[in-house]
Amino acid sequence: MEKQTLSYPIGEYQPAESISAGQKQEWINALEHAPAKLNQAVRAMSASQLDTPYREGGWTVRQVVHHLADSHMNGYTRFKLSLTENEPEIRPYDEKGWAALHDSKTAACGDALELLTILHRRWAALLRSMTEAQFKRTYFHPVSKETVTLEQALGLYVWHSEHHIAHITELSRRMGWHLS
Repeated sequence: MEKQTLSYPIGEYQPAESISAGQKQEWINALEHAPAKLNQAVRAMSASQLDTPYREGGWTVRQVVHHLADSHMNGYTRFKLSLTENEPEIRPYDEKGWAALHDSKTAACGDALELLTILHRRWAALLRSMTEAQFKRTYFHPVSKETVTLEQALGLYVWHSEHHIAHITELSRRMGWHLS
């Protein structure tokens, strides 16, 4: 299989050109339910399956699960900062470095799944309370040099969830792991 397909099983992120209230509600629901989809994808995996890279040179399933928790904790914080400060400059983090840390390579996935479940529930509650004006609030990303609205960030984090869940489900399919 081509590396591009293995790296981006649902395609590369394409920001929406316009975002309706209905689209935001769909994204909020998807974000809230992403941890359950992730749990479904990994719950029956053995330790050796969890420690299988989703592609050559890629992270293991276990690292992907922990990466989602790490990334989305940062994402939630970015939303809180943007709602309470005027266009904050967010602090990037070394996602590859974090994924290489001992906890990301060895900790139980259940801990990350619990964290994600609670985090996404809380995030969805915050998102449902936001006004249209609040969704237009922004943060500045110093690496990409982009100003990002919170509605754009919502779409990105939903794509990010689906992107990594697809890494896992596509690996399971390719390997013939029938884990339902």
